[in-house]
Amino acid sequence: EVQLVESGGGLVQPGGSLRLSCAAAGFAFSRYAMSWVRQVPGKEIERVASINADGDFQYYPSSMKGRFTISRDNAKNTLYLELYSLTTEDTAMYYCQKMEFGTVASEFRNQPRGRGTQVTVSS
Repeated sequence: EVQLVESGGGLVQPGGSLRLSCAAAGFAFSRYAMSWVRQVPGKEIERVASINADGDFQYYPSSMKGRFTISRDNAKNTLYLELYSLTTEDTAMYYCQKMEFGTVASEFRNQPRGRGTQVTVSS
């Protein structure tokens, strides 16, 4: 059974930074691309970043470029997301999500994701 457990969220002031982690278990983590997605209540899931299985290629939607860094440690079965220069619009539940194959072009919407970690940006 795929298990994904996010951590590292919290309350941060505008302009601040956070580092999220996702511990993976129950599947061959190093063989699959992974994504971070986020959701605000009442809105659709939004992809934040993706990384391929080897960790040497990252994808960011244009709206996310420059403020987020995705990385992974395959030896530790852990996915990371560093968030910088946060604004109130970044307030959301952040989830890590397994992708269907090893590349960032593969599907993620029908794949397992964790329970999420809440990020709240407020002064």
